[in-house]
Amino acid sequence: MVKDSRSETTSIPFDVPTSARAYGWMLGGKDNYDVDRAFLLSTLPHFPECVDIARQNRQFLFRAVRHLTREEGIRQIIDMGCGLPTDNNVHQVAQLFAPDTRVVYVDIDPIVLAHGRALLADDASTTVITADMRDQQSVLDHPDVRRLIDFSEPVAVLFLSVVHHLTDADDPRRILRTVIDQAAPGSYLGLSQVVSDDPVRGAEMTAHISGGGIPWQTRTPAEVDSFLDGLEPLDPGMVDLVDWRPDPAQPPLAPVHASLAPYLGASDTNKGIYEYGGILRKP
Repeated sequence: MVKDSRSETTSIPFDVPTSARAYGWMLGGKDNYDVDRAFLLSTLPHFPECVDIARQNRQFLFRAVRHLTREEGIRQIIDMGCGLPTDNNVHQVAQLFAPDTRVVYVDIDPIVLAHGRALLADDASTTVITADMRDQQSVLDHPDVRRLIDFSEPVAVLFLSVVHHLTDADDPRRILRTVIDQAAPGSYLGLSQVVSDDPVRGAEMTAHISGGGIPWQTRTPAEVDSFLDGLEPLDPGMVDLVDWRPDPAQPPLAPVHASLAPYLGASDTNKGIYEYGGILRKP
């Protein structure tokens, strides 16, 4: 989750929605406030596919982490802007397939940090750190990152459903590439971003969400691709997440709140906006 404040001590904002809480509500979570729910319920009539998009991203997380650990042999992961913990978090999926995997979660939202630290209290191989993903040097320099991550070995860096929170003013290419460009060959970058093939529709979404107080920039797939030169996409490439190695047998998500249920399946008929992503390898 991204906030405008970059301080180490961050108060919980009750007067504006946050991406972590709104996203968590669409996944069936309960750690949200009236302002988050009101914002989503005002957004969904205009962009009804958002509930499906959030849930498709979470399902992609499972498949991506499973592939990285089981098929590619990755044993260390940094999850940037990790969001609120739900079922099948990155470390749980990773350690299901490779119990020795080490995971660092990065977030600035105080609720995310509180819940994450409680969840991980007895797990020495996983930690959550206070850092703004826009400040990549602070992530690299953090003592818990240095303790758990060996940058001489391949690492997977995840930016899942957070790239749209990076505006052009944030220099998203720098943010996405800081760690992977310094990482050992054979490292991986996993990312996803809400996109639209129609720049006008994308601009409408950007204006609506950023106007509600959440940093946001909907991009075209080509704009996302421009950040990724020199990296090798794994099959099937950068695609709509529903097309990235679909697996109908993967674990189901928690049910959504009744007020969000009418929007389930909206992405079947609303194709103008979707989540675009994949996994790329550093040669």
